[in-house]
Amino acid sequence: MSIRVPFSRILLIIIAASFLAAPGLVDAAPRIGQPAPDFKVQSTSGQPISLENYRGHVLILDFFATWCQPCRLSIPHLVEMNRKYGKQGLQILGLSVDDGGERVVKEFTDEYRVNYPLALVGDSATADFGVRSVPVLYLIDKKGKIAEVYRGYSSETARALESAIKRLLAEK
Repeated sequence: MSIRVPFSRILLIIIAASFLAAPGLVDAAPRIGQPAPDFKVQSTSGQPISLENYRGHVLILDFFATWCQPCRLSIPHLVEMNRKYGKQGLQILGLSVDDGGERVVKEFTDEYRVNYPLALVGDSATADFGVRSVPVLYLIDKKGKIAEVYRGYSSETARALESAIKRLLAEK
């Protein structure tokens, strides 16, 4: 005697099991108000960088890729924000998810005249920050907490980012 189980029921069980087996994937990104995950990377100029380097500063973490068109649109704005607010305590760190290596990122740096440090990041950093697509900008306050998260890039993002930067720089 054989037991017949409908295919749809088997499929439902498999899907449910996959969600139960990987609950962290659903909510991996840190939330606003939480401490930013610590990280250790090496800049394209060879300098070791960690979140601790930025305590006491307002920090933009820009997860980007050189092939990403919205990322290419955001970079000139970030360069301008660094010029405008860098002396007031704003710091920016570009975190490239490119597979092409440092050469590709350095060419990009030259082309866009990037005036802040860049580093290549691997899967652990992108997983810690819940990065599934780029660009993603994390705005981190002076105490190391996530203040804002921007996924994608548009003129509205640019305005909101600058407004939040001004607010955070004004905080004691």
